[in-house]
Amino acid sequence: MTANPDAPFRVVFVCSGNICRSPMAEVVFRRIANATGLGSHVVSSSAGTGDWHVGERADHRTLAALDRLGYDGSAHRARQFQYSDFERNDLVVALDRSHERVLRGWARDDDDADKIALLQSFLPDAETLDVPDPYYAGPPMFDEVLGMIERASRALFRQLEPAIRSAS
Repeated sequence: MTANPDAPFRVVFVCSGNICRSPMAEVVFRRIANATGLGSHVVSSSAGTGDWHVGERADHRTLAALDRLGYDGSAHRARQFQYSDFERNDLVVALDRSHERVLRGWARDDDDADKIALLQSFLPDAETLDVPDPYYAGPPMFDEVLGMIERASRALFRQLEPAIRSAS
């Protein structure tokens, strides 16, 4: 949890370009926190390991998949993960093992490295630790990926909720 008990718990979700998977996770996690009444105690954000899409909206297929399930991703603008994200966040969640490797390479010390986790690792029955990149696939893959992110995000929140409640 945060060093300041009055500060919200901060989590950043990280994928490659911050236009597909991580924006989905950011929006899904925010909705879960809001639905439990803990929205004011949790901040979710997202970033990419690369800078290819900085400033862009989420991929139109991401926005469509989110919209089909009643999520609003319209405010998202892509950004690249920065070293300061380790300081600003309590948890850094990678969407696949390639992102995890990059983040571990960027970690400046054990405190940074200890904040890194794979989203799928919160599911005890996960078939894979990687959330697949839907970028080169069609809309059905975006829907499938969103479903994976929803399941794993719920599992992540279930693990964090007791600590967030006790700190609030």
